[in-house]
Amino acid sequence: MMKKLLFILCMLPGLIFAQETKKNNFKKALKRTFKFATFYGAVNGGNSISDVDVYSVTNGLETATIKTPFDYSLAFGVRKIARLGYENRANTFYNGTEKSFSDNATIGKIKGFEFLFELDYTRQQGINFLNQQHFLRYVADQWIAKVEYIQDGFADIEYFEASERYRQKLGKKLSFNIGAVQRLSEPYGYNPLEEWMLSNGSLHYTDLAIQEGYTVIFDGQGGETYYNPSGNLVAENTQIWEGVVIPTVLADYTEKKRNELSQTLQHSLVIGFDFYHFTDDFWVHSWGNLMPYHYDDGGQYSYHKFNNGQWIDYSGGLIFGYRFNRSLGVFLEGKYNKYWNRNWHDFSLGLNYVIF
Repeated sequence: MMKKLLFILCMLPGLIFAQETKKNNFKKALKRTFKFATFYGAVNGGNSISDVDVYSVTNGLETATIKTPFDYSLAFGVRKIARLGYENRANTFYNGTEKSFSDNATIGKIKGFEFLFELDYTRQQGINFLNQQHFLRYVADQWIAKVEYIQDGFADIEYFEASERYRQKLGKKLSFNIGAVQRLSEPYGYNPLEEWMLSNGSLHYTDLAIQEGYTVIFDGQGGETYYNPSGNLVAENTQIWEGVVIPTVLADYTEKKRNELSQTLQHSLVIGFDFYHFTDDFWVHSWGNLMPYHYDDGGQYSYHKFNNGQWIDYSGGLIFGYRFNRSLGVFLEGKYNKYWNRNWHDFSLGLNYVIF
């Protein structure tokens, strides 16, 4: 059922083309669909945090410098999303650093077909992240269809989502929607270390490390040495073993076990709203989505087992701006997501004062 649904939604552009070709040819329909779309690619970079000197007196005074490579990002994308009244296209070109909170709204400025495909590979403070947001959205007077893929390396969240909703408009500014959501993701909530836990809350960490290929050698005089799976010495005392090596062993084991599991499919009920008001001096754009019920398929790694029953997932955003006069204005923008045991958010607020 899920595959059929996703196939239908992903074929939405083709269905639009098919309708257009009844009146025009395919070339004109394709041109109309991509009209005003922007393809972009950019490289951005700069220095990271300064290098750090680390001192040691174990064998006399020794100094080591921890160097952090420069930060950069590689951004590629294509977007066709109508700008709302409050959005200011200040830059001449897209460089991939733009942040538009309205991209996360359920409904855009116009009816019809809109899309966004964006990939951003980033190195920040020596750590690499991959962030992606791709979606296809079709908005009509009485229904909404959307497929979306999100990967946020900073928040450690990745999922594919499809939603089909009935839309009820209340005037020109407010609308409510209700429907179904299907999300495909790793089994969030699964804890690979749970099977290694003792009744007192401690962990069989050395046994786990030995299973993963580490070796512990006792010298018979109260000392011990520790070796990694490659046979290299990694610790000569318990303090280094527990404080430095074991945290790495646990992190590697957890990541390995998570990657071994298949994706899980979650069916949920969704209720949402969207409100948009704009004048030159005052604007409010807000949206929200609430998922109060989730179907339990009884799977081994179902989030129901981790949570001991139902839970509530939600997301929302707010964009607010007010100009007191020609010179002074304030703004507040942000979005918040809570899915499973993951939370991620962004916000921006401030004021502008222009001297004439």
